[in-house]
Amino acid sequence: MTGVPVVAPVDGALATASVPAVEIEHAVVGYGDRVALEDVSLVVEAGALVAIVGPNGGGKSTLLKLVAGLLRPWAGTVRVFGRSPHESARRIAYVTQAELVDWAFPVCVWDVAMMGRTTRIGPLRRPAEADRRAVAAALERVGMAGHAGTAIGALSGGQRRRAFLARALAAEPDLYLLDEPVTGVDVPTQEALTEVLAAEAERGRTVISTTHDLGAAQQHFPTVVAINRHVVAAGAPADVLRPETLAAAYGGHLISLGDGSTILDDAHHHDAAPGGEVHHHDSGTERR
Repeated sequence: MTGVPVVAPVDGALATASVPAVEIEHAVVGYGDRVALEDVSLVVEAGALVAIVGPNGGGKSTLLKLVAGLLRPWAGTVRVFGRSPHESARRIAYVTQAELVDWAFPVCVWDVAMMGRTTRIGPLRRPAEADRRAVAAALERVGMAGHAGTAIGALSGGQRRRAFLARALAAEPDLYLLDEPVTGVDVPTQEALTEVLAAEAERGRTVISTTHDLGAAQQHFPTVVAINRHVVAAGAPADVLRPETLAAAYGGHLISLGDGSTILDDAHHHDAAPGGEVHHHDSGTERR
């Protein structure tokens, strides 16, 4: 892994000659009349591999939706590669939490991965050879080439995560926004998918991933952002994953693990929007 890319609250961001992948300035956003994030300011430089940590209900998923353009800020500004999220939509791949996906949707793994090519193919056009090559390569990278014809509803949990990461890879984006991409999978799958994400960052792509696993954040991500309705801390894991910072982010509920400190997150709610309606994004079918 090369040097740690800059990830910092905007007021303390280092000067850079390149346009940051993400710039958020004093953003406020929520659902209905409920504030989910307030006064969030953050800069993520291009090529960063970033873990977003924090308690359930603290705004991790909301932050990704804000950057993806699925939510509009009530106040403040959000820029992706110097433009609005809507203007940069073709450069973004967003992968939602697995439990929000409608697994009864009648598509196979190949179809799911091909959904990542939608913005490149355009409406009412058939995939070209370049699209098929991109999908095949994406499935190969996540170890799902042998399951291309399998219905997504028949997949195991780890295979489902691999399939939706393949959709993101097939899009060939400049920015990955991944909501709990390796939660609940076995260790080999977690390691394999994390290696794919690290390889994308090495190629200059920007990867922002939420996670509940502080050990994985410390081991695999050069930069970590802790949030709980606002940015509590951002920087290298050694600076962010400290007992006092975690106490501030998680409300003081700390337990000790053998390799350092972590937290007891005893909240049982999520920061997704209320209700059970189905919405569509990136041509996938998801529940929230």
